[in-house]
Amino acid sequence: MSKNLFRMFRDDKTTATSFVIKFKQLKQKLDKKEEAHLDSEYHQKLKQYMARLYTQTCEADSFTEKDFADIKEAEMSNLNRLQKLKNATSYKKDKHKSQKQNEDWG
Repeated sequence: MSKNLFRMFRDDKTTATSFVIKFKQLKQKLDKKEEAHLDSEYHQKLKQYMARLYTQTCEADSFTEKDFADIKEAEMSNLNRLQKLKNATSYKKDKHKSQKQNEDWG
């Protein structure tokens, strides 16, 4: 989901209207899936991020091209932070896996 949002923010052809339509479609697909309870910080922050962004864009009384242009850079930065958080988590897992394998060979 975050990759799709990032692509929409980066694409110069994306308009406020097309963003809202695509974001609503993505959220509807996500809402149809059974929610898995995930405790990781990344998943919690991603969930909060999506809820905030959905409220700010799709549920706003008016979301204009100017509003979209104003939030683009900040939202790409927020998505980058989320991606770094996700990568840090997987890095730690990989690091611990390799330590465990080294212990087995020791």
